[in-house]
Amino acid sequence: MSTRIKVLTSLVVLFGLTLIIFAITGSAGKNEGFAPVDEFRLEAWVPINEGGAVDLSITKAVLYLFLAALLTVGSMLYVANRMQAKPNRVQTAVESLYTLMRDNITRGNMDDAMARKWFPFIGTLFLFIWWSNLIGYVPLPTNTLHKVEVLGIELPTFALYAATANISVPLVITLVVWFAYNIAGIRAKGFIPYIKGWVPAGSPGPLVVPIFIIEVISHFVRIISLSVRLFANILAGHLLILFMGGGLAVLLGVAALGVITAPIAIGFFMFEIVLIATLQAFIFATLSAIYLGGAVAEEH
Repeated sequence: MSTRIKVLTSLVVLFGLTLIIFAITGSAGKNEGFAPVDEFRLEAWVPINEGGAVDLSITKAVLYLFLAALLTVGSMLYVANRMQAKPNRVQTAVESLYTLMRDNITRGNMDDAMARKWFPFIGTLFLFIWWSNLIGYVPLPTNTLHKVEVLGIELPTFALYAATANISVPLVITLVVWFAYNIAGIRAKGFIPYIKGWVPAGSPGPLVVPIFIIEVISHFVRIISLSVRLFANILAGHLLILFMGGGLAVLLGVAALGVITAPIAIGFFMFEIVLIATLQAFIFATLSAIYLGGAVAEEH
């Protein structure tokens, strides 16, 4: 049987099951009470709001950040203390990841002297974002809005959430990178030469001011592009999984849709956890290295 026939047969079977389930369950009507945005709402577990100016409450986002930091430090310490002359599979994978961070991301965008200085920063960025993205696809009992009763005790239900799906987290990391590369450029060249370097040498006099203004805008746009790229990709991935995994069927009140959307949700889940989680960490770390390398380069 050819692949085409297998695919068509699978689609026919899937469609047939959908019709059968729809005939049995029918439609419950549109669900006005279900709000997908609630899955990303941060409820204060431990309220800390001194004076009302700054909210430092402990939420599930704080938990995910703590787990990501713990995994970033713990995984590297675990492997570093168990290095062998004949590496096992875990050590081989870690060494490959180390080579990617050191040679491709860091050394590929700055000279060796600078790479040695900034590699711990770039490597930590990559690992922290990578772990933050990965654990975002692990169901954890963090949904306190919808609880389940077990032996008379109300417990939070399992849910998917990622700290990087909250714009505040990518934004803060981006601001750290933004200040880091600008400070590095100023320390390497001095404030005035660094600012002058924003205008290419030999630019015609009448174009100096417009070019400078465009360059200033581009530096601030980096804050938006770097943070929103990470935030939007992770948030969109979680929303797709939420809708295809049952959210769409609940919203429309048509349970039969789950037969079609569930396989799609599994596909989205595998795509996100295998590719997007790593790709977004790689892009963020690479752009950070490019900005750092460009800030201190002679031709900036």
